[in-house]
Amino acid sequence: MAKVYVFLADGFEDIEALAPIDIMRRGGVEVVTVGIMGTNEVISAHGVTVLADVPFELAGDFADADLLMLPGGMPGASNLNDHAGVRGALLRQNAAGKRIGAICAAPMVLGGLGLLRGRRATCYPGFEQYLDGAEYTADLFTVDGNITTGEGPAAAFPYGYELLRQLKGEEIVEQLKEGMRYNHLLA
Repeated sequence: MAKVYVFLADGFEDIEALAPIDIMRRGGVEVVTVGIMGTNEVISAHGVTVLADVPFELAGDFADADLLMLPGGMPGASNLNDHAGVRGALLRQNAAGKRIGAICAAPMVLGGLGLLRGRRATCYPGFEQYLDGAEYTADLFTVDGNITTGEGPAAAFPYGYELLRQLKGEEIVEQLKEGMRYNHLLA
């Protein structure tokens, strides 16, 4: 079974974390939420308290991750960027050629690590300056090699479905879109 770790920091954008988590779990992916604030309790950008599955300090080395995911939101993305352990995990994941996802403001973390140089990427408008060396696409989501970036809250569903497609394939995604009535939304 594919395994995903989602890093949650105080100030994360609710829908950008929870929609992809929901989509991937419905699609049969093991998703582990990791609180990086020294506890399992994390407070979203809109004041919703979420209990992460595990605090960062007890999560291990993430070597078994098929995907590491960063939700956006402010100051959530800044909190992720300031966390040395998260940055180290992302560098190791990229060096192994394994998948990384970041949405909204969170691609700034990848940009700061130099992981977007020479790649195409998207982010929330106004954060392009933090994509260090990337070609900004302004698309809902952009896939370039092992890195998938998303634009913002409205992109949470298409971004989540794309991550699931990478992990489980198109057939599972299409079944899930139909079951969740996503295709009806677009009709």
